[in-house]
Amino acid sequence: MDPLTLGAIVAVCTILVLFSGVSVALGLLIVSTAFIMIFDGMRSLELLPEILFGKLDNFALLSIPMFIIMGSSIASTRAGADLYEALERWLTRVPGGLVISNLGACALFAAMSGSSPATCAAIGKMGIPEMRKRGYPDGVAAGSIAAGGTLGILIPPSVTMIVYGIATEQSIGRLFLAGVIPGLLLVVLFMVWSLYSTWRSGDRALLAQGNYTWKEKLEILPRVVPFLVIIVGVLYAMYGGVATPSETAAVGALLCLLIAMVIYKLWNPADLWVVLRDSTKESVMILFIIAAAGVFSYMLSSLFITQSIAAWIGTLDVNPWVLMGAVNVFLLIAGFFLPPVAVILMAAPILLPIITTAGFDPIWFAVVLTINMEIGLISPPVGLNLYVINGIAPDISLKTILAGSLPFVACMVIAIILLCIFPGLATWLPNAVMGTAI
Repeated sequence: MDPLTLGAIVAVCTILVLFSGVSVALGLLIVSTAFIMIFDGMRSLELLPEILFGKLDNFALLSIPMFIIMGSSIASTRAGADLYEALERWLTRVPGGLVISNLGACALFAAMSGSSPATCAAIGKMGIPEMRKRGYPDGVAAGSIAAGGTLGILIPPSVTMIVYGIATEQSIGRLFLAGVIPGLLLVVLFMVWSLYSTWRSGDRALLAQGNYTWKEKLEILPRVVPFLVIIVGVLYAMYGGVATPSETAAVGALLCLLIAMVIYKLWNPADLWVVLRDSTKESVMILFIIAAAGVFSYMLSSLFITQSIAAWIGTLDVNPWVLMGAVNVFLLIAGFFLPPVAVILMAAPILLPIITTAGFDPIWFAVVLTINMEIGLISPPVGLNLYVINGIAPDISLKTILAGSLPFVACMVIAIILLCIFPGLATWLPNAVMGTAI
């Protein structure tokens, strides 16, 4: 059978299996095993355990559970509320300062936790009621937090970037740096839209902020600064040549746990157990998907599907940007139904040869891919962040939350367009800090 036709059959079967309700990892294993048995025979199954566990034999994978523990220890405390309160007190005289405080808190908490749902929950519990009380429209209050929460998979340290780096054998350090400027760009775009929407439809008399004394501004800083110092320290250790990403993640996780115990009195063994239990569950889920995706990639390669698609793309007389547009549409649709980690691990083996053949930088593409995944987090039918916000503020209808989130989707699309016009937004910082990639 022609490899391209076989690839189409594999794609259809994979979609059907995943839509049946089985977990992503198990679905990938089912599809991979079935096609390997059909086309390579039963004896080829002897290789599957070696491929499955061999994919996990990577020191860089250690950083995933460490960063997850780091985020869980922060999310289990009042760090998000304190961060929100600190920004609110310091930005009180800025016009529309409350919505800026919320988006700034989302960006900083996302960098600390690396989790979009955790960011929505931590900042939304404080921010949404306060914004509504001050007269901000429900759509702005809910949509800004839902969109701000998506920054957790772009601003470093990002588990999504680690997974992409492992799947495509790219430098995790470069990927982290590549997400900094686009992440800040998204924060600015979100703030601009929020302020515009607020001034257009909000009650200006209610939008006035209260005044805080210097004592009130300074007293909250000791509870926030230590976490920010850890983030800066982790990034410095990685890019200063002090330690590898896995080593810095381990130290960061330990320090975050210690600060949670000292500052927020997280001494109760039951609370610590919850942090470690939830971190282990999430880590195992991600690692299982990575292992299953390794088998899926092997199946695609052994049946010459990946190679044939790359060769076919190379023969097409198509403008590279038309091709990139098609790739973006594919990523958007995939992100509507699947979590970011699953999309990256499934699509990377196929898309990487295509984008490199078309002359695109894989580090730049990682940022474009991640922003597409961010759109999926606030878009139906899955739209995880939408449901998190609805759980926090059940009296705001899902329709209102979705309507409030759509303008932020447009902001993300604008960011993708700007990245296509100015790819240096993603590649300049990695090249400046680590040198031009060979």
